[in-house]
Amino acid sequence: MKKFAFPQDFLWGAATSAYQIEGAWNEDGKGESIWDRFAHTPGRILDQTNGDVACDHYRRWREDLAWMKELGLSAYRFSISWPRILPHGVGPVNPKGLDFYSRLVDELLGAGVTPFVTLYHWDLPQALQELGGWPERSICERFTLYADTVSRHLGDRVKHWITHNEPWCIAFLSHHLGEHAPGQKDLAAALRVAHHVLLSHGQSIPVIRRNSPASQVGLALNFTWVEPASDQPADLAATRWMDGYIQRWFTEPLSGRGYPADMVASFRALLAGGESFDFVRPGDLETIAQPTDFLGVNYYTRAVIRAAPPGQTLPVEARESANLPRTEMDWEIYPSGLTLLLGWLHSTYRLRKIFITENGCSFSDGPDEEGRVRDQRRIDYLQSHLLAAHAAILAGVPVAGYFAWSLLDNFEWAKGYAQRFGLVWVDPVTQQRIPKDSAWWYRQVIQNRGLVDPHPPAGKTGWPPLPWKISASTALPPFPKRN
Repeated sequence: MKKFAFPQDFLWGAATSAYQIEGAWNEDGKGESIWDRFAHTPGRILDQTNGDVACDHYRRWREDLAWMKELGLSAYRFSISWPRILPHGVGPVNPKGLDFYSRLVDELLGAGVTPFVTLYHWDLPQALQELGGWPERSICERFTLYADTVSRHLGDRVKHWITHNEPWCIAFLSHHLGEHAPGQKDLAAALRVAHHVLLSHGQSIPVIRRNSPASQVGLALNFTWVEPASDQPADLAATRWMDGYIQRWFTEPLSGRGYPADMVASFRALLAGGESFDFVRPGDLETIAQPTDFLGVNYYTRAVIRAAPPGQTLPVEARESANLPRTEMDWEIYPSGLTLLLGWLHSTYRLRKIFITENGCSFSDGPDEEGRVRDQRRIDYLQSHLLAAHAAILAGVPVAGYFAWSLLDNFEWAKGYAQRFGLVWVDPVTQQRIPKDSAWWYRQVIQNRGLVDPHPPAGKTGWPPLPWKISASTALPPFPKRN
């Protein structure tokens, strides 16, 4: 029997975000967020739903905490709703909002579950959006004041802080591609957003540390392992560009290297010389590069990249490149990419600590006639990615915890309720909760502190070979440098 054991102090968690689960969108003094406005705009959400009720976690959080305890989670990552704390983004604090999170933190600690607080998971107060939102530099000061408010009230108990979730989504998915709130399509604005998100991250770090002594502070970035569709120069260049667009535009300045020169030149060309990057002021890059205690890694998939076809600007994904399964989000299942990604990050940036802050898959399996949710595909996905993380740990990457996305089936942003990522099945109408087979499997993994005698699933279900043969007792060769 083989056992793939994880470190003794490894944290086993699950993650959520406020807008996706809380509901109570305009109750107890909460202000409107950009997602409230966006989701109520016709045509923005695939199934024409919204997060008004979501999982009703604002009322049912004790029930959800009971499931966390039942599953044996040692950590829970959740986000604070900025407009629930500061309904207008600044100004008077809403005491009912603070009380909600304070009670949640107390009960988590009482249950032996370590709280990981994300300060910003995309729900900007609409009042601040109407003042210009993230493209305006003044947002940095407002975010820092918000971080100060929350960390002063919770910092005596919360010792793990994530400033922002997925700056790429805040900047490019929401302001360049227009798929998420506020739904803009303006590359120049997106570049300013990216800078202001990073700058506000750096400005808030000393504030959080002052209010929450002996705490750990980081941020969570989304990563996609990118590979070229061929060895043709155009495909290689397109892959390098996509890597810069999604990853290096954030990892490089955070590590003190500034914005990558190749991407600065490319963005200037795309904007026909119309962007001077004057929003980067003296001292900004030093602030952005404030040392952090960890990096949060959100990983779901790989993308095989082909050069943009004639008349198109952005590179495209080569769908014919591999005969691998895909989730219902239409994302390729490629666990090897997690091993490669973790190795690249650590070998390039020598990170102090990494938490896998999101990893999961969307499959719509529901209750059968016995009331059981048999989601074997999710078990296969999670197991293969935990094996991939284990391979990285054996190679010396300081991975300290894993957070499955998500604890609950929830409002999946622009997809509405059409996608289900949860370990716990949720009926969005009745709010009934049913732990899936994957939840009980995850409980066993936590109890074993690792995987015991895992077997590849039958058929082509997404178990590509890892980069090296894994042994529970032997180290892996050093990771190659990524060009």
